[in-house]
This record gives sequence, structure tokens and C-alpha cells, in this order.
Amino acid sequence: MKFACFASLILSLGLCACGGSSNTAKDKKPETEESTSSGNPLTAPVDYIGAVGKAKKSSEKRVNLANIQNAIRQFQAVEGRYPKTLNELVTEGYFPRIPRPPRGMKYIYNSKTGQVGAR
Repeated sequence: MKFACFASLILSLGLCACGGSSNTAKDKKPETEESTSSGNPLTAPVDYIGAVGKAKKSSEKRVNLANIQNAIRQFQAVEGRYPKTLNELVTEGYFPRIPRPPRGMKYIYNSKTGQVGAR
């Protein structure tokens, strides 16, 4: 009798654990929109290399934009206006040279607001 109760308890716990919602891992969408992982262990090294390249491009963009924005602020503080172009920062000596934007991107500069971005 005790064995039958114990066996039915184990069986019911097993069924409850195996049951649950109909959402499986396949049905769930990735947490991030820009997931670079395919989820396949065989492609993990390729996924990792892609993620590293993407992170490098993003960090280069941030550093370059911060440096250019700093030079624009210095120019504005001394000259009392924003530079007409980014090249004016170089010709006036506020920046040694404008760094190349990351591959596939270009700098966008607004001379009225002094804001610079990359797309």
C-alpha cells in the first residue's frame, strides 16, 4: 500500500514536471532584436567572431564621435561659433585629422547645432 501511494506520488510529480505550458524554447523569440547567435553549437565560433566584429565597430564609432564632439566644443569655446565643416577642425588646429568612420558608415555633421553622428 505504501509503495503504491509512493509510486503514484512520483508518477504524478513526473507528469506535472513534464507538462506545463505549450510554449517551448522553439516558440520563444530571442530577448534582443539583434541576436547574432544561431543557437547551433557548431556555429558558435563564427557567431562569436561576428559579435566581436560588431562590438569593435560600435566602440570605434563611439570613441571617434566623442573625440570629434570634444574638438567641436573646444572650437566653439574659443571661436564663439561652431565649425562650418568637420575639416575646419583640422585646418584650425583643433584636431590632427578626422578619423575614418567605421566601414559602411559616414559622419553626419550639423553646423548649426554642432552635433555629429554616424550612420
